[in-house]
Parts: sequence; structure tokens; C-alpha cells
Amino acid sequence: MAIQLKHHHTSTLNKHLQPPFSAAPQPRSASLRVHAVLGGRAQELIKSGAVTPIPPKDAASQMQSQGYTLLDIRPEWEREKARVSGSLHVPLFIEDKDTSPITLLKKWVHFGYIGLWTGQYFTMINPDFLEQVGNVVPGKDSKLLVACGEGLRSSMAVAKLYKGGYKKLGWLAGGFNRSTEDDFERVEGPEKLQYAAIGGASYYFLKLLLILQAVGKKT
Repeated sequence: MAIQLKHHHTSTLNKHLQPPFSAAPQPRSASLRVHAVLGGRAQELIKSGAVTPIPPKDAASQMQSQGYTLLDIRPEWEREKARVSGSLHVPLFIEDKDTSPITLLKKWVHFGYIGLWTGQYFTMINPDFLEQVGNVVPGKDSKLLVACGEGLRSSMAVAKLYKGGYKKLGWLAGGFNRSTEDDFERVEGPEKLQYAAIGGASYYFLKLLLILQAVGKKT
């Protein structure tokens, strides 16, 4: 399924870890096709000016001056680690709880190739995404700044939202992973916002690297 592509959240960690740690499995051709279609639509919207790309460093000022509301579309387990106070939350991807033999086999493969390293669940597109957005957003004329960890899933969400009638959209370019501690006034949760997408074994490698970097600076 194309939806498995969304968990390739290794770019933030790749800034700290070199191969072989950053190696990721090759996505299936179906995943590439759907990603290309959704990514292509978002790129067209951004290039045409229909969707405004906003880097994390400008997000707070744009929200204040332009009236954007931050829409966090990350799955719940990422948002629990760190989130911008006052942001809306509707996940684009949700955990796939199907227990059929084929799905269980896919989950096992996913765990071996991706889940163990990233800590990400085997997921599916949220079939009620647009409906749930409608429940938390006052109207389709609302200005929404759509955000995720790296910008891939939010670009997919932007394409879906635009097709669904939301025309005043911003896209958090690069996602929360590109943010710094000063970009948002208030962040809740036990982790730093830029590291919330990192889990599994990669989380411990990152923590070790940060400790070594801190020791290096002191010496």
C-alpha cells in the first residue's frame, strides 16, 4: 500500500547519523506511484501560489499576522511526544488494526524493515480525515497552516484539503523537524519538537549522539 511511504522519517536523524544507520528500505512501486501523484499535486499547488510554503522560523509570525491556524496532521504517537500549544490535530494516518493474515504479514515485514528502527506503527490513510477536519475547523474559508514532521505527509494533506474545498492553505516547509526551539512560543510534551518523529532504535542512537556532542563541546 502506498500509505507505508509516510514513515520514512529518517532525514532528521540522517543529519546526525551516517550510513549504515541511515539506510532505509526501498519503497514498493505502488507507494512510489501514489506518492508521486500526491506530491505532484502539492508541488503544483505551491508553484501556482494556491498554497503558501511557510518555513518554521516564520510560522509564528504568519499565524499572528495572517491569521493562520496550525493544523497538525501527525499520528497521535508523534504528537504525544511534542506539540505546539493551541494547534489543532487531525491525523492523516492512523494505525492499521486489521488482523487479516495478509495484513499481519505486512505488519511483521514493516516491523523488521521500518518499525524496529523508527518506532513507527503500520498505518493506513485516515478515511475520515476531511470529515474530522470539518469538525474542528470553523469553515472552509479558514486559513490553515498544515504541518507534519518532515513536510511529506503535510503535502499530501494539503492536496486532499484543497480538493476538499479548503483554499486558504499554508504548508509548513520542511516540517517540525526543521524547527528550532525558538520558532514556536509554547511547545508541550516530553521531547523537543524537531525530534518527535524519531523513535525505536534510532531514538537511542540520537540520544547517544547528542550526549557525545555535548561532551565534545565541554572538552
